[in-house]
Amino acid sequence: MAKKLLMLSTEYYPHIVGGLGRVTSALAPELVQLGYEVHVVTADCPGAAEHELVNGVFVHRVRNQTDYAPDFLLKTASLNQGMVQYAMQLGVDFDVIHAHDWLVADAAWTLSKILGIPLVSTIHATEFGRNGGLHNEINHYINAKEWRLIYESKRVIVNSNHMVRELQAHFHVPADKIDVVPNGIEPDRLLCASSCANLREKHALGDKQVILFVGRLVYEKGAQVLLQAVPAVLREHPNSIFVVAGEGPYKAHLEEMARSLGVQRQVKFFGKANDKDLSELLAVASVLVVPSLYEPFGIVALEGMAAGVPVVSSDRGGLVDIIKHMDNGLTTHAGDPGSMAWGILQLLNAPELSQSVKLSARQDVTKNYTWQAIARLSAATYEQAMASHVAAPARVAYLPIRPDSNVA
Repeated sequence: MAKKLLMLSTEYYPHIVGGLGRVTSALAPELVQLGYEVHVVTADCPGAAEHELVNGVFVHRVRNQTDYAPDFLLKTASLNQGMVQYAMQLGVDFDVIHAHDWLVADAAWTLSKILGIPLVSTIHATEFGRNGGLHNEINHYINAKEWRLIYESKRVIVNSNHMVRELQAHFHVPADKIDVVPNGIEPDRLLCASSCANLREKHALGDKQVILFVGRLVYEKGAQVLLQAVPAVLREHPNSIFVVAGEGPYKAHLEEMARSLGVQRQVKFFGKANDKDLSELLAVASVLVVPSLYEPFGIVALEGMAAGVPVVSSDRGGLVDIIKHMDNGLTTHAGDPGSMAWGILQLLNAPELSQSVKLSARQDVTKNYTWQAIARLSAATYEQAMASHVAAPARVAYLPIRPDSNVA
């Protein structure tokens, strides 16, 4: 009989905001191929069905839970309540729960207690790491949710050795409770069949060498480091254009930075890139830059490697696990524009190095980072959680009352 998995995630196709949505949307169908019956309970998505079977995965979208919530935290709390209701109404005897990040923490541990089944959680990033510390009440609130999710989980999945160290240092998680399961990729998903000449004309790139950045426009993704490196690259390669693909609250600051550096004509802010856009940009790029200041994993680096674009990355987080310097990519010092410019110029000035990096990177991706491989590792974690779980009578779980509450 197939083991029954309940996966909780705020993002699932077609509602994909970042790496979390890509992970859940790719992982769930591969788990079906391994013999699991997979139910995903996720947030509502306009235009998508409330319940549907997609690629063998039962997808359930929580409706009408956040219509009147006035802020993000209340919307999240309301969504968690809806997730509990939806999961309980399914009438499925689940064997294990897989929760993705603090956003579903309350629903995850509540359902684990009610159903009496083990909880596995994936911590994609931490609030402490994202912000370089805990600076306000919201940071502390989210940090507490992360701690509770980790504490209640039978096993914890992270995507890099960097995240192992972060959880051990910040949350004091025992090493034997953590499993490293990297993110994966479909190696051929972003390959583009269109000719480079047509793509260059379509995106008004002319004959310029394209240096590409892809990511959310937030401080920790480091696009500002790339912009500060632009003048040094242009001095040696004036026929270059820097394409920044993404949206985010840091965009206006980055646009002003490009103007202040006098490079606004050589920097193209593309906006948000869908998969088709991304495949086209990768097809014409000479270099993909991943200058993150904080990066738990770095799936965009894998996407570039799979598409045959040499990658220049920072030496932060999970990127250190992925990039082997001067083998399948180049590593530079995080936050150092001079180092970033050096890495870009190494590839632009040495076509033979660029070619060898591309070949090595593609081989590495197809061997170690397919979703089939990631699903097998995830399933092994589920099996370990279920094997070590001491079944307790299913019971109602009550949310703890705040110490300053007036409720008796």
